[in-house]
Amino acid sequence: MSKLYIVATPIGNLKDISKRALETLTNCDFIIAEDTRHTLKLLSHYNIQKKLFSYHEHNEQEKSEEVIKRMVENDIGVALVTDAGTPCISDPGYIVVKKARDMGIEIIGISGPSAVITALSVSGFQINTFAFYGFLPREQGARKKIYEYLKYSEEELFVLYESPKRIIKLLKELSEEFINSKVAVCSDLTKLHERTIVGEITEVLKLFENDEKAELGEYVVIIQKEKQEKVQEVLSNEAMIIDYIVKNKGATIKTAVTEITKSGISKKDLFNAGINLKETLHLYA
Repeated sequence: MSKLYIVATPIGNLKDISKRALETLTNCDFIIAEDTRHTLKLLSHYNIQKKLFSYHEHNEQEKSEEVIKRMVENDIGVALVTDAGTPCISDPGYIVVKKARDMGIEIIGISGPSAVITALSVSGFQINTFAFYGFLPREQGARKKIYEYLKYSEEELFVLYESPKRIIKLLKELSEEFINSKVAVCSDLTKLHERTIVGEITEVLKLFENDEKAELGEYVVIIQKEKQEKVQEVLSNEAMIIDYIVKNKGATIKTAVTEITKSGISKKDLFNAGINLKETLHLYA
C-alpha cells in the first residue's frame, strides 16, 4: 500500500534534521518539494540521490492529482517537503494530503523543526495557549479586520510570519493596534546570525527603524497582547446588540438581549450593555 510521508526539514541549521527524516528521504520512491533547487542542497549535503518533483502554490492542484494517481496505481512511498520546517504550515501541502486521505492512502508525519514552536520557546512568554495566523493578507482592509478581531478576542498570545521587506510596516501597525503590548521578533532561527528581540512594541519598532539589516532574513513575530478584558466585554456585547437590531429591522434592545442570551452569553452583561446603549444612543427599547 502506498504511503505519503510529510517530512519536516531544517529551518536553518542542516544538523537539525532527524535521523528518521533522512531515512525516509533515502528510502522513498520520489520527493515532491516546494523548491527543488532548495531541497537539492539538503539532499546533496547528506549524499542522498532521489528524484525530485516541483510542488508549489501555483501547480498544487494539478501536481497533487498526478501524485495521487501514481500512488493509487502503484505501491510506492512519496515524501513531501517544504523549503524549511514542517510542510502544510503556511506552506503548500494541504491539497495533496487531503486527496491522499480521501483515497485511503496512509499518511505518516515525520516530525521535526517548526519556526513557530522554536520562536515561542525562546520568547520568554508564558505559553499555555496561542493562536497562529501565518502571513497576514496584504490588502489593508483585510488586515484591519484581523486586527479588530484580535484586539477584542480572548486570545492573548498570537504568532505571525512576515517577510523582511514588510517587517517594519507590520511593527508600525501592531504598535498602533496593540498599545502597551509586548512583542518577540525572531529572525534567521537556528542559523549563524539568528536573533530574537523582545520588548514593548514601540521600543522594538524603533530598533528596527534604525537597523540597516532589518530587511534581511525571515521573521516570526509573537504578540503578547495587553489585557483589556473589560473593554473587550463591553464592546463585544454592545456590538452584538447593534448587529442584531440592524439585521432584524424593527427589533428592540430587549428583543436583541433575549435572543442573544440563547447563545450562552451572560444575560446580566447583555442587559447592562443594553442600558448603556439606551443612555448613549437614546435608542427606544
